[in-house]
Amino acid sequence: MNKNRVRGIIFLGIALMVAAMAGMNFRSMQDVEPIVKGPGVSEIRMLSEYSPSLKGTSSDTEIYVLKGQEDGGSTLILGGTHPNEPAAYLTAVMMIENLVPESGTVYVIPRANASAFTHNDPQEGSPQKFSIETPFGERWFRFGSRATNPIDQWPDPDVYIHAASGQQLSGSETRNLNRGYPGREDGTRTEQVCYGITNLVNTEKIDLTFDTHEASPEYPVINALVAHERAMTLASNVVIELQMEGINFGLEPSPQNLHGLTHRELGDYTDTYAILMETANPAQGRLRGKTDVDLVLTGKDAGYVKAAQLGYVYVPFGEEGHPISERVARNTALITKFFETFSSFHPEKPIVISEVPTYDELIANGVGHYLLGTE
Repeated sequence: MNKNRVRGIIFLGIALMVAAMAGMNFRSMQDVEPIVKGPGVSEIRMLSEYSPSLKGTSSDTEIYVLKGQEDGGSTLILGGTHPNEPAAYLTAVMMIENLVPESGTVYVIPRANASAFTHNDPQEGSPQKFSIETPFGERWFRFGSRATNPIDQWPDPDVYIHAASGQQLSGSETRNLNRGYPGREDGTRTEQVCYGITNLVNTEKIDLTFDTHEASPEYPVINALVAHERAMTLASNVVIELQMEGINFGLEPSPQNLHGLTHRELGDYTDTYAILMETANPAQGRLRGKTDVDLVLTGKDAGYVKAAQLGYVYVPFGEEGHPISERVARNTALITKFFETFSSFHPEKPIVISEVPTYDELIANGVGHYLLGTE
């Protein structure tokens, strides 16, 4: 056997090993982490009930319904719009496993873009999953992509044209869930998900909609909420009350010329008060170091400490970082304060909840303390 043939066999063997490892990684990304049905969950629906074209696809996703004993208002919490923003997803999971409504109905979609949980953003070096310690042992959670998996929607156009407004954006935005609202029943996979969520809001007469997000520390709209103009009075009161409690949020009006986002289109195409929130996530920033599980959980990054000293970021950033429990605590404080304020504005349809940990409790104990066992 000559040397070239030997080399060929060796390289073929290496190629087969790499292909096998890649196949195993691809298959593992299809695994779905368990979410525990908490004491307040009354039923679980699927988004395909509101967008039938999703039935049987990887984009069909669970809607957890938590209905109080008393009538009241209704609210929708969206997690996982961008699965590379883990505190947003984890906030939704924590709500499902703890929240007990006394009056009103809470709908939670933890994996709004379920397809985006099945892959990572290329060239980002992101982990596929991360784990959190709970009183019942370790729980793992998926770290996904900002966009719908290309195996579910491809190819991207050179220019993405938002169907409802004609706005033109980069072609890759066609797979960004938060650029596709109000959606189309017969549109792309991403638009079909947006249509289902919009239809849910209209069908169930949702009063308050929260779209949870995270942003890089160098992004100007951070530790902030963005509100549709109809929700600004309510949001202003919430921000002032939280400031009095020592929890500071910025408040931004939804730009009227930026289309496709929840805070704009759900506010325009439905009667809901549309709110989007952002917390500080260094794991998705451009100035970060190694993107590993430690960064996802602790939010500590030396590059961002230096950037803060140079004035390049829009959020205080010290050696303590911005751990995931702090980010979940901020989301939770904001949502619960909205419930209280909405109920005072609309006593005829209150949203009253219990069993959700406070900001101080989440900071002191960590989010893992409030996650349930999966067995």
